[in-house]
Amino acid sequence: MMHPADLPETVSVFPLPGALLLPRARLPLHIFEPRYLQMMDDALKTPERLIGMVQPNPSASDDARLHQIGCAGRVTQFSETEDGRYLITLSGVSRFRIRSELDAFTPYRRCAVSWEGFDRDLGKTEQDDGFNRPRFLNLLEKFFSSQNLSTDWDTLKDADDELLVNSLSMLLDFDPEEKQALLEAPCLRTRRETLVTLIEFAMRGGSNEDHLQ
Repeated sequence: MMHPADLPETVSVFPLPGALLLPRARLPLHIFEPRYLQMMDDALKTPERLIGMVQPNPSASDDARLHQIGCAGRVTQFSETEDGRYLITLSGVSRFRIRSELDAFTPYRRCAVSWEGFDRDLGKTEQDDGFNRPRFLNLLEKFFSSQNLSTDWDTLKDADDELLVNSLSMLLDFDPEEKQALLEAPCLRTRRETLVTLIEFAMRGGSNEDHLQ
């Protein structure tokens, strides 16, 4: 576990639409572009081994603009293929807010960041006291059936609240802006409520009918 004092003032960022990383969760990545291969090599030379995952902002007038909030992950596993690609796992450490983008002498982007306001990310696993698990799993089963998806239900039923909500937030096929809303949720309960709203919306085919009861 990292502490606030361990977090750097600058982070290399990997803008990847739809790829969501959350604190205490794990994100597998396949890295093959030369600029991001160098980013990986440089990250491994640092004690923190951090890479910041951030969503491009499609609503910004500048195509290069990023959403202001991302999540940094520590490279905890990696393997290199014979042709020089990396298969890595990022373990989510903390969200951050971009203060400015740096004029870096690197082919990848670097940002000055602030970690303020995300203290809970470095703490213990979050609990959701208002979580009605049977109702949630019933909704999820209907959603998976409607999308022709399959899963290991025993594993889902046994997962703790945070692992269940965060894993689904990362894995389900939502739009990048919806992923950003899940990332910016201030606590686990808000993220779970946002996730339920997105699932219900998808089941209605994007209509504005009342929520499922």
